[in-house]
Amino acid sequence: ECNKLWGGRFSEATDTSLEKLNSSINFDKRMYAEDIEGSKAYAEALKKIKLLNDEETGLICDGLDKIKIEWDKNMFVTKDGDEDIHTANERRLKEIIGEPATKLHVGRSRNDQVVTDMKLWLRTHLKELDNTVKSLVKVIVNRSANEIDIMMPGYTHLQRAQPVRWSHYLLSHGWNLKKDCDRLDDILKLINVMPLGSGALAGNPFSVDRSALATSLGFQSVTQNSMQAVGDRDFIAEFLFWASMVGIHLSRLAEDLILYSSKEFEFVTIDDSYSTGSSLMPQKRNPDSLELIRGIGGSLFGQCCSFMMVLKSLPSTYNKDLQYDKEAMFTTFDKLRSILEVATGTVKTLKINQDKCKNALSFEMLATDVAYYLVRKGVAFREAHYVAGRVVAEAERKGVSICDLTLEELKNISPSFGIDIGKVWNYENSIEQYQAVGGTAKTSVLKQIELLEN
Repeated sequence: ECNKLWGGRFSEATDTSLEKLNSSINFDKRMYAEDIEGSKAYAEALKKIKLLNDEETGLICDGLDKIKIEWDKNMFVTKDGDEDIHTANERRLKEIIGEPATKLHVGRSRNDQVVTDMKLWLRTHLKELDNTVKSLVKVIVNRSANEIDIMMPGYTHLQRAQPVRWSHYLLSHGWNLKKDCDRLDDILKLINVMPLGSGALAGNPFSVDRSALATSLGFQSVTQNSMQAVGDRDFIAEFLFWASMVGIHLSRLAEDLILYSSKEFEFVTIDDSYSTGSSLMPQKRNPDSLELIRGIGGSLFGQCCSFMMVLKSLPSTYNKDLQYDKEAMFTTFDKLRSILEVATGTVKTLKINQDKCKNALSFEMLATDVAYYLVRKGVAFREAHYVAGRVVAEAERKGVSICDLTLEELKNISPSFGIDIGKVWNYENSIEQYQAVGGTAKTSVLKQIELLEN
């Protein structure tokens, strides 16, 4: 065991089954650049307190640069005993520069090293996800601006409810995604606190200047308790929950578009490039892009839930259970990025069938407008709601649309009806009455577009 970072105390080799289970190099090697960045910064910190001289520091940093090039070019060769990225990089550094490599780890533990690497990696890649979400929002905003005059039914309980603008519907998903972007700021605050210098759990005994070290790595502050720092994975849990919420928002958008693209609706047509067919039924046009988004959205929550269960039972500080934090982080990132890209392409290329949307409107959807008409005549809303319900019931009894009831028939229900009731039977008028902030009127939708563009 002398080739391991911790081998001095052991006299027997690790069992091969445990060796395999204990190894994380196959997935944490993705943090090679962050591990090298942290090690170079730590070497400079050790030089400032005279634990490394200028020559040793130069050798270490040059050696680490060479290792990064090997990783970048996919030339780095892992070996038996490289149980994680930290071990692999330190082993290779010793091969390149010799004995000075053995001084780098003084005062540092893999416990504070790994959580630092993860924060560095996640900080960079959250910005990538943020840009990807914003790209989808931009597609939604552009479509909303270009297709603002298209009307469609709005639904509650999956039943036709009130007329709305297609753009208003699209922007409802845009606002969900905008909130997702806003939430990232809170996660970045958790990430931007540096744990390096916490050691295994008790801290660093060599008076390393942690504040200067944090600045060199782009962190805003340092952790204040070493025991908390090495066991802290709140930022991972927050990321996994955030990703779950994005997945849920994408899943709900996908579910809508799956329904709207079916023959029963035909509001939209999914582009061929984001559809597949059937191996048996030649006529099929399957919205697999959207179904995969919906399915993967559920699996993202599964990652979050399983990791939370790992955290709930852990005693204080670092425990090996946390090795699987990286697997959850990487898997979630990869899946979320993939469905964001597919969602962006699907929404960008889908065709809106304007006539189908408009033809799905029915005058029964203006029953609320009948109530509002009566309110404007001085009728209390509860009474107006009751009267509008009787209008609907009377039309159903006669087997006609509510707009086909005569003025006399309406007056038999309520004397408040007048000849101007005819103005109610207009979908555009119905939509345009919702002028208040957040409504489906054109001015409100244009304001939403302006806000989301910024």
